[in-house]
Amino acid sequence: MLGINGPEFLLLLIIGLLVIGPSRLPEYTQKLANVVKEVRRMASGAREQIKEEVGIDIDDVDWKKYDPRQYDPRRIIREALLEDDTKPVSAGSPAAVAAVAGATAAASVPRPVRDVERLPEGEPAPFDAEAT
Repeated sequence: MLGINGPEFLLLLIIGLLVIGPSRLPEYTQKLANVVKEVRRMASGAREQIKEEVGIDIDDVDWKKYDPRQYDPRRIIREALLEDDTKPVSAGSPAAVAAVAGATAAASVPRPVRDVERLPEGEPAPFDAEAT
């Protein structure tokens, strides 16, 4: 609760009561009750608006399905690679001919040579003080 433990909360409550005073206490408790009622009304209004616009009830949503902590990119990629959702292609079909032509064209394209510049032995790497 905002980093405040029980005794600290009680101390703040007592200080607040002393500052407000017994004469204004009913007025401030009424204001607090009105704020709580307004927040509840706004929350229920938002719930109804979502239900009206999206067409689903918030209570019916499986929130665990949307938890970002459950997504493991390695697992997702592994499952996508292991899925066998390709349909068998007959040898004479246009898709098979295009696939063979694409594979042949890709194999005949030379790969670019990567030029890597290395520092001499023992020389420290350059340092940029302004880099963030």
